[in-house]
Amino acid sequence: QVQLVESGGGLVQPGGSLTLSCVASGFTFSIYPIRWYRQAPGKEREWVATITSAGTTNYADSAKGRFTISRDNAKNTLYLQMSSLKPEDTAVYYCYCNDLGLWGQGTQVTVSS
Repeated sequence: QVQLVESGGGLVQPGGSLTLSCVASGFTFSIYPIRWYRQAPGKEREWVATITSAGTTNYADSAKGRFTISRDNAKNTLYLQMSSLKPEDTAVYYCYCNDLGLWGQGTQVTVSS
């Protein structure tokens, strides 16, 4: 089955850290660029970060300096390390493969004291 499955979300205090994972199955994960998106309540889904098959990374301004996208092709897994989290980072986070038009189901991140 071709799918992306996110995990690692939860409740974290402002200033805290969290690492999200996205496990791919059913396709050759290593050859595709993969993206992280997020959607906050009442807002449109927004791009967070991209990593190419070669490991080149790009970030939205909101993520630069605080988030790190990485991948482990041997484990078919994408990661998003998030630090210095703010309440405005609260959202459902999704991984996405544009070439396949494939979204994961999302994982909720809530930043609150």
